[in-house]
Amino acid sequence: MDLGIDGRRALVTGASKGLGLGIARALASEGVRVAMASRSRERIEAAAAEVPGARAFVHDNADLDAVDGLVGAVEEQLGTIDILIVNTGGPPAGEPLGFTREQWEAAYRSLVLAPMALIERTVPSMREGGWGRIVNVSSDAVREPIPHLMLSNAHRSGTLAAFRTLARELAGDGITLNTVLAGLIATDRLVELAGGSREKVEEGAREQVPAGRLGRVEEFAAAATFLCSEPASYITGAALAVDGGLLRSV
Repeated sequence: MDLGIDGRRALVTGASKGLGLGIARALASEGVRVAMASRSRERIEAAAAEVPGARAFVHDNADLDAVDGLVGAVEEQLGTIDILIVNTGGPPAGEPLGFTREQWEAAYRSLVLAPMALIERTVPSMREGGWGRIVNVSSDAVREPIPHLMLSNAHRSGTLAAFRTLARELAGDGITLNTVLAGLIATDRLVELAGGSREKVEEGAREQVPAGRLGRVEEFAAAATFLCSEPASYITGAALAVDGGLLRSV
């Protein structure tokens, strides 16, 4: 299938590893000129070197005041942004009532305010061009809360609602907003949440996931990339689970 995005320009945050890096690779394979951002200069430069034609940018998602500078730098080097992938590492796990106010505020800043700041900055040029794709990298937790991930459960659900609201607002401008929900995908984050044991994660997937295995980053990235495509122009406000059938809810 021709995705119709050859020559488009994308910004992917949280792109130094895992799902963000996977999406950057998938977009680049479709001819998209990709800007990859992460807070570690060393890691993002190493990651961008693996993606044909990609440019590396240093950006901390928690620094909302830096959004204008990031987008300005991308526009200066690549041109206006057509595709925005909002992705960030998840907040810490813990007992539901055991988080400090500072942790709650940090999670809200990272998972809700940061995506909104990027959207506010990039939507005007998308509107002017009559075309745009915005994809939020999220989790199955928005449908079925995950034990010990209270901060992620609460804030990712809020971002999903914001995306649904904006999808209706921007559909007439040729801009789509969609969310991809990760199940048990083979990433460092998943292994960390399992106490560092890859074997434990794989065993859990065999027992819990109807597909009988962990998902691959490439599989998740393929779904996100399709939502950025021309053929996906009539899909907006959706929350697509990539989880091997793990979700039980309708």
